Amino acid sequence: MKHRTAFGDTPATRCRYYREVCDLAAVVDPPGLGRIIVRATTVWAVTMPAVLGSGVRAEIARGYGVTGPILAHPRSNRWSFLIRPDLPDDVPLFAEMFRYDVSVIRTGGTIALPSPADLDTHLRQWIEPPRCPVRPSGHTVTGAVRAVTGTRGCRGMRIRL
Repeated sequence: MKHRTAFGDTPATRCRYYREVCDLAAVVDPPGLGRIIVRATTVWAVTMPAVLGSGVRAEIARGYGVTGPILAHPRSNRWSFLIRPDLPDDVPLFAEMFRYDVSVIRTGGTIALPSPADLDTHLRQWIEPPRCPVRPSGHTVTGAVRAVTGTRGCRGMRIRL
């Protein structure tokens, strides 16, 4: 799904939308290529295989009605959920998520966002575009991963990765 009209036609206008409407500290980097990034500080991301992401999206929607921003990386077949930076620095949690090919981009990392410069190459695209500064808790997303994979006694569909 393309959102050109909502975001504008240039990397600069899209970046301004991300900053002003979505409270994402987005910058065009490097300016010549038009790639848009945000340094993980006030926003983190949880990245996973697309098949798991689809189940996590459905689980969150069932529980909360909305999922928050989700972006796809079509070439690697992965999805990233933008989250509030509220997960603890917890080795057992990260090891558990690692078993499902799930990673957390924490403070200091870089999150690449969809840009009009990406439209022809399909590097990144929104599954659920950001519409405001609200993002789900990291606990919500990791809890949905547990529910979908059937770990820790949570209900939910089971999938094989």
